[in-house]
Amino acid sequence: MMNKRAVYILILLFIISLFYTSSATELDFKRLREKLVTKYIIGQGIKNRDVVNSMLTVPREVFVPNKYRSQAYEDKPLPIGYGQTISQPYIVALMTELLEPKKEDKVLEIGTGSGFQAAILAQIVKEVYTVEIIEPLAVQAEERFKKLGYNNIHLKIGDGYFGWEKYAPYDSIIVTAAAEHIPPPLLKQLKRGGRMCIPVGIPYFTQILKLVHKRENGSIVVKDIIPVLFVPLLRNRLNYEN
Repeated sequence: MMNKRAVYILILLFIISLFYTSSATELDFKRLREKLVTKYIIGQGIKNRDVVNSMLTVPREVFVPNKYRSQAYEDKPLPIGYGQTISQPYIVALMTELLEPKKEDKVLEIGTGSGFQAAILAQIVKEVYTVEIIEPLAVQAEERFKKLGYNNIHLKIGDGYFGWEKYAPYDSIIVTAAAEHIPPPLLKQLKRGGRMCIPVGIPYFTQILKLVHKRENGSIVVKDIIPVLFVPLLRNRLNYEN
């Protein structure tokens, strides 16, 4: 029978092994994140330093289901349940850069999903307001925000088509699901001089990522950026099944 000293040593070794494994895994993810950013973010033309630094900082593996964590740093969308996806990293970076975010900005996001896009923005701007229609995804995202210490992200469960009027106007708005048209409530909540990035088109077909600029005189200018494929912008809160 082992004496107490031997038992204590075994317990200590077990704890050390757990810490080492965790640290090694975090280090592996960090290396994969750096590789992704170098090849697919900087390598594909993203120049905004704040966006690049945010993509290097936010742990994407935390925002994907466990069974997809090994694919967290591939440049592709991944399923997150409820028929939704976490967007391709390059598209996240591109949409963020198109907003031209600044430190004092207040940004509205429509379609929280897993929370990754909101976290990227939260590293750059002062406040992020995000709306998610699927309650279980909203709850999971909020837990992640708290765990990672994102105190400047504010989440609401609701129909994103109508935005979040209480805190309008916003310096910029980002929509992470495809709408068949640009929602008028979002245009109204966009500050003069502000920008909106939104995929527009028919659900489940190729859409066009559009950059909307609201001029200081209130007029709207829309520019087509690239073809994209997003899940549709859901309307009305229903009981979605996973």
